[in-house]
Amino acid sequence: MTHTKNWLNSISLHLRIALIGFVWLCSYGTGYAQNDTIILKNKDRLIGEIKEMDRGVLIIETDYSDSDFKLKWIDIKKLSSDQTFLITLKEGKRINSKLQMDSINGGRVVLHDIITKDYIYTTIDDIVYVKSVKQGFVSRLDASLSIGLNLTQSNNFKQLSVRSTLGYTANYWSVAGSYNAIKTRQDESEDINRTDASLGLKYFFNHDYFINVSSEILSNNEQQLKLRVTTKAGVGKYFVHTNRVYFGSAVGLAWNNERYEEALGTNRNSAEAFVGMELNMFDFKDFSLLTNAVVYPSLTESRRVRSDIKLDVKYDLPLDFFIKMGATYNYDKRPPEGANKEDYVFQATFGWEL
Repeated sequence: MTHTKNWLNSISLHLRIALIGFVWLCSYGTGYAQNDTIILKNKDRLIGEIKEMDRGVLIIETDYSDSDFKLKWIDIKKLSSDQTFLITLKEGKRINSKLQMDSINGGRVVLHDIITKDYIYTTIDDIVYVKSVKQGFVSRLDASLSIGLNLTQSNNFKQLSVRSTLGYTANYWSVAGSYNAIKTRQDESEDINRTDASLGLKYFFNHDYFINVSSEILSNNEQQLKLRVTTKAGVGKYFVHTNRVYFGSAVGLAWNNERYEEALGTNRNSAEAFVGMELNMFDFKDFSLLTNAVVYPSLTESRRVRSDIKLDVKYDLPLDFFIKMGATYNYDKRPPEGANKEDYVFQATFGWEL
């Protein structure tokens, strides 16, 4: 009983970190009466408030339904709204504009940049992101939280898995963070603890170029790593940016600070270069896939190379619930003597997203 109580106390911090802010976000609502009009290719008509279009799916809130409607962007024939939106085009151009779609002229979309006052004529396929900027702070947030729990009587086995994300999108920049953790307890066996988290800022330019500044932390038993903090800065570009796929890459420099278990008797500080890629695939039925890989060749330690790889596959359920399968792999070609070169984890979780 004491063992179980201690285990529950030890995981409470991880749950609080993942849940803080998330419950706060869910307690807020948005309430601007709008008369945005959408006509679909099958001639169905919806009137309400357009909230967002991301990853090929448009979300609209109506007075006659408790749940938001989700529509495929490519199924829209005509659209009219007096709201101002943050709109991203396929070539990476980001503008603030009202949104009008002219069904008479082959589905041409007319945009009016409120900053430059220019009129832009484009097509529905060239628009990859739309978000209302008349709403408040909460409307610009994206969040998800998924949890997995395993309990068995044999050896009093207990395991908690947490995977979470939180992001904010402004006109020309975005902030994204993540927090993932696994804690395992078992009688007559060493506890397993693993935590990785990240926080990053991107500033976007034309043609899908961006500057990226981020910090990542990692701790795990397998590599006897008490804490690794990697701070990096670089430049990148999205080579593919559509309503179904994002693919980009970034390069830059990083500073790596590591603290190992006392038994190893060593700590490290090193400078590194990095090159990374990210692939985000969505709107493939109810499935989506996100993977990124980063390689860190050391600039101050001879022949040392590290790499971090992450993969998430998500299956969407009704009411914004989902099932997620996640995998993370960490490799270090030259770890301290007595530590393993690699660590990996697979997580299956159930969650909800904002």
